[in-house]
Amino acid sequence: MKYARIATDDGPVAGRYEDGVVHTDDGVYEVDTEAAFLPPCEPSALYCVGRNYAATLDQMAYERPDEPTFFIKPPASLVGHEDPIPYPGFSDEVTYAGELAAVIDDPCRNLSEDEVPEVVRGYTILNDMDALDQENLPARKAFDASGPLGPWIETAVDPTDIDMHTDVAGERRQEANTERMLFDPYEIIAFLSRRFTLRPGDVISFGSPANPGLVEPGDTVEITYDGVGTLRNTVVDSSEREMLPLE
Repeated sequence: MKYARIATDDGPVAGRYEDGVVHTDDGVYEVDTEAAFLPPCEPSALYCVGRNYAATLDQMAYERPDEPTFFIKPPASLVGHEDPIPYPGFSDEVTYAGELAAVIDDPCRNLSEDEVPEVVRGYTILNDMDALDQENLPARKAFDASGPLGPWIETAVDPTDIDMHTDVAGERRQEANTERMLFDPYEIIAFLSRRFTLRPGDVISFGSPANPGLVEPGDTVEITYDGVGTLRNTVVDSSEREMLPLE
């Protein structure tokens, strides 16, 4: 089942998504005509794992980690499916990363790997935007609109064996399968739960395959995970940051 959040004239609503329609307790809404996609959850934080594919280690000349390495994006990094991504005005070297992400359903901590499926609402897609020329990881990863998320949450998918690809301006840039992860999604969620209390709506992403190339204003980034969906956003001029909502 797909679960989506959308913006309507009645305010944000959420429900089951099927064939372009969101079914809620109060009625149905057609996406694109009556509503637009919002990020499919409201996280207190986005926990993002890096260095989780061997090809990425080779590309970036990283050492193989002994345990998952991670950083945190704030809620201000979120935008939804089809929302524009303002190019950060402080950077000249911005890239993308097509990542599978889990959405937590129940408050939890200190999980075993076997317990993880019980607390996961489902899976969605994150574009982990990165301003490579900044000096430290928060400056690179945590700017406004650096975390496009969506389009929905898929509740019926095996995260350990999913084909994915990323197209930028119509060019295939990434192609891989989640079975190539160094640490699988269950390992990662259990690992993070020993460090943080995870809350409903929190997002945990699992890293990106090797990522050749940068993006420029005008480029559309499409990230597809089979059985989950396609997240699509277009990079726009930095001046459009002022159009992002303040709430």
